[in-house]
Amino acid sequence: MKRIAIYPGSFDPITAGHLDIIKRSSKLFDEVIVAVMSNSKKESRHSFSVEERVALITKCIADFPNVSADHSPGLLAEYAKEKNACVIVKGLRAVSDFENEFLQALINKRLNENIETVFLAADSDHMFMSSSMIKQVCRLGGDVSPFLPAAAAEEIIRKIREAD
Repeated sequence: MKRIAIYPGSFDPITAGHLDIIKRSSKLFDEVIVAVMSNSKKESRHSFSVEERVALITKCIADFPNVSADHSPGLLAEYAKEKNACVIVKGLRAVSDFENEFLQALINKRLNENIETVFLAADSDHMFMSSSMIKQVCRLGGDVSPFLPAAAAEEIIRKIREAD
């Protein structure tokens, strides 16, 4: 049986930390779907549209043949059923991330008994990094290129700075 994993998130934008979790997940599972989970009520707060985020992810995962990018506006547990996924991958940067992620894992398990959640600890180089922090530093003129995937850094920086 093929082990399909979903790595969900908002990815607004994708970071080097996200890419690290994708790379590590691609070694553990037969297929990894990087899923931009969208909520129409929150979309106006995002810097990048769903389509832009999927396109940026697609550009960044070109070297991973078993990884694809997609999006879903619905429940993660239902999306996992549709994709025949058995695992949800979540990256943890700090202990403070765990409580919320653990509660989400319990809800997803209740909604889809065939899904397990696997937590991957962030690499120490990426523990302090978040998309919102990167956007803030970028807006203030800081060099965020080391925190972004090389394949999309220039495009992400341009978009963030144009928005101001």
